[in-house]
Amino acid sequence: MHSAFARTHVALNATVVQHMPVLSRMNVHDGGFTKRSFNGRGTGVYIRAIPIMRLTAMRGNAGKVSTRVRLPAVAGLFYPDDPAELRDSVSAYLAQAPTVAGPAPKALIVPHAGYVYSGVIAAAAYAQVAHQRRQIRRIVLIGPSHRVYLRGMAVPASGVFQTPLGMVPIDGELKQRALTHEQVVESDTPHASEHSLEVQLPFLQTLFDDFTLLPIALGSASPPAVAAVLADVWGGAETLVLVSSDLSHYLPYEEAREVDAETIAAILRSEPSLTGEQACGCIGINGLSFLARQRDARIAEIARCNSGDTAGDRSRVVGYGAFALHEPGTGTTF
Repeated sequence: MHSAFARTHVALNATVVQHMPVLSRMNVHDGGFTKRSFNGRGTGVYIRAIPIMRLTAMRGNAGKVSTRVRLPAVAGLFYPDDPAELRDSVSAYLAQAPTVAGPAPKALIVPHAGYVYSGVIAAAAYAQVAHQRRQIRRIVLIGPSHRVYLRGMAVPASGVFQTPLGMVPIDGELKQRALTHEQVVESDTPHASEHSLEVQLPFLQTLFDDFTLLPIALGSASPPAVAAVLADVWGGAETLVLVSSDLSHYLPYEEAREVDAETIAAILRSEPSLTGEQACGCIGINGLSFLARQRDARIAEIARCNSGDTAGDRSRVVGYGAFALHEPGTGTTF
């Protein structure tokens, strides 16, 4: 079977987004599924080619009409595509997580693998804010663009993200704030097949009664640039910030534990210098760490494991961690 490079073109300012190969790709069978290899190591996930659906009208927070919906790309792959099964699955993970009381974190770092692999760690993170279901009304969600290369960051043109559990409206006001930054562009292309953001949505839809979303796909961007965008959409108690990232990839079990331990220690020190070998969402973590230092906030570990502990073999594992950022003055000790 032959692989071929595919090029994705984003019709935007060339100083921010450019043409590039989008990882090696092989058609494996009919039905719109494609296997894409990661890091040139021949491993990958199956994804659908997802169109953007047009609606008759949908108004965002800024009063502008959006007619596009970003459809789910990895439902049935990373998580169940049946609504009842999905809700039961998410609820079961949350029920297993320790009950948390006290001040809610301002930000969380959460993994983005298939639920069978990292769902327990994601649930441990989300349990930290479960008691805030009526207070939290806005979610800022940042994660790496795995399949489209960006120089900078991208917010979607779509006005709604859909999952099997329903529609999530994009926060137009926060989106406009983000777009005031030179490195942020508007494009559906990086979002269309991106799983790092999508897999968080069913957890959010299960936890919170009503919320708007600002999803930001991250490309190459410096920690100060990411921190500046986060600072402008940081908000108050009504806003939760999420950084989507896994840890090490495809190392033997014991080696992965050692590497991840070093990475976790750096995250707890708020060192904004992680690399892609340590965490695929290093751009987002580094940006949050940079802002944590600016705001005198601290990052604490919630849970860790790897795929060898959950559903995978131990010859080549992926690491997962959950972390909480609490702002000073919340009464939280570390």
